[in-house]
Amino acid sequence: MPKTALITGASSGIGLELAKLFARDKIDLVLVARSAEKLNEIAHDLSAQYGITATVIVSDLSQPDAATELFRETQTRRLTIDYLVNNAGFGILDKFLNTDLNRELDMIQLHVATTTTLTKFYAAEMAAQGGGRILNVASTAAFQPGPWMAVYYATKAYILSYSEAANEALKGSGVTVTCLCPGPTPTNFQVRAKNRKKGILRHVKTSVEYVARRGYTAMHRGKPLVIPGILNQIGVFAVRLLPRSVVTFLSRKAAEKS
Repeated sequence: MPKTALITGASSGIGLELAKLFARDKIDLVLVARSAEKLNEIAHDLSAQYGITATVIVSDLSQPDAATELFRETQTRRLTIDYLVNNAGFGILDKFLNTDLNRELDMIQLHVATTTTLTKFYAAEMAAQGGGRILNVASTAAFQPGPWMAVYYATKAYILSYSEAANEALKGSGVTVTCLCPGPTPTNFQVRAKNRKKGILRHVKTSVEYVARRGYTAMHRGKPLVIPGILNQIGVFAVRLLPRSVVTFLSRKAAEKS
């Protein structure tokens, strides 16, 4: 039987590139995002090119209960999910007192509650069917505080911690959880966050295709963590050595120049 991958945030960026990699390997797709038009176009193109089945489910996963409804929808359609990619996300870059609290609460719902809910539901389903792979997309932001993106950095830290813990807890079940932590990557995400990464940060950019490939390979191998790009790996290592106060100060200065 062909296997199936469910990808959230599949209409662009890392999610779209991952969808292409799954389709290339003849894995059927469940594509989830808010834009029906984009998803239907992607589903049509990938189905025609690779001969796979691509199912579209339109959902705003930043809304309460949307993740539970998504899980129930796949059950209703009798879709067996072998791979789950929690990729949907967004960021807000601004001074702390200028950011919109309601949008930040939406971000917490999407990054924290939705990732937790989908990981929990599909991990249980995968374990019951003998195994599966989960890829949760965090960021190198997970390793440090971000004064100009306080909620974003905090939620990505949650995804990293939760993913590593879940992967360890699921040992012996046949289910693995991989956390993908890319650094600056040119996608629509950065446009929405109004974060163009000027100054020194422009030198650590990794392409969306490269990030997707690294995450895809690590997920298949059951690796708990992958940080694409040697400069990003060095940066994460340095963060672990420096005092937290210094890391927070440098993070603020970098954001101010973005």
